[in-house]
Amino acid sequence: MTVVEPTVIPGAQTEARETLVEVRDLRVAYGDVVAVDGVNLSIAAGEILGLAGESGCGKTTIANTVMQVLRPPAEIVGGSILFRGDDLVGRKPEELRKYRWRNVSMVFQSAMNALNPVMRVGDQFVDMMRAHEHISKDDALARAGELLDLVGIDRRRTRAYAHELSGGMRQRVIIAMALALNPELVIMDEPTTALDVVVQREILQQIKDLQEQLGFAVLFITHDLSLLFEVAHRIAIMYAGEVVEEAPAAELRNAPRHPYTSGLVSSFPPLRGPIERMTGIPGSPPDLASPPAGCRFHPRCPNCVPEESELHRLQTTVRPVLRNVGPSHRVACHLVEQQR
Repeated sequence: MTVVEPTVIPGAQTEARETLVEVRDLRVAYGDVVAVDGVNLSIAAGEILGLAGESGCGKTTIANTVMQVLRPPAEIVGGSILFRGDDLVGRKPEELRKYRWRNVSMVFQSAMNALNPVMRVGDQFVDMMRAHEHISKDDALARAGELLDLVGIDRRRTRAYAHELSGGMRQRVIIAMALALNPELVIMDEPTTALDVVVQREILQQIKDLQEQLGFAVLFITHDLSLLFEVAHRIAIMYAGEVVEEAPAAELRNAPRHPYTSGLVSSFPPLRGPIERMTGIPGSPPDLASPPAGCRFHPRCPNCVPEESELHRLQTTVRPVLRNVGPSHRVACHLVEQQR
């Protein structure tokens, strides 16, 4: 199988890093629907963790939970979120207000919707910065100009409105705003959605350059696994509210172990090599209001066949858990367990 060659990230696998954020057994529900069900993740300081999966699998819910911006009817019904060892679940609103943007910031999916259409760009920087620290308007505008320069936009654009900027420029403005208070973690939720491939490439390069320059960690969320092969140190794959596989980016690209991950890897075309027919993953994601028993992927899994009676019984009745299949590779799959 030939796929996009990933960018080599120095120190991605050899450098030990301090754990910055740890998600433990997280469960988030929207009423009776459990959208995130028992997720465990960790993000190290200065690391880029990719989170991939189909729409509706719970990626954005995890992002909003880590950022602590869940809106009703969403609520955390189990688990914890540790930032440098301190649990954020149950914290008072004023404590969370200090945490947001200063410790963790977020680049939302739609830059046009994230920017106020009736305010100048600079004024939005001023509002955000003055809400979190004592700074004059002039100093905040000067800082906004510096941040725009940092992301490759003329600082005079602080006088512009959102509709006067291109899609790529708006995305850069949001990235600059997310960096304004020097956070330790930046959550990027589909930061290249609706951008053409040339601008998408520029934004990705901008993110990599800024991360290397400033040293912040990134939780990069997308449904496009090929993007993560270019930017991420590690990648976690989500399906139906669960993490089903997690590994270093290069290892996941070269040797995916979960059938769902293999399907994702096979679903985008190679840049070189022989012409191949693209294959999708049959079926549709399950209804999270009534997920299937056992492995949630089993109705779509090509390896779930009645002829393999014992394996089929496990797949349809017993929920698999993440297990180590390598030093830094975890998979939740009965098929992989039997192959060990």
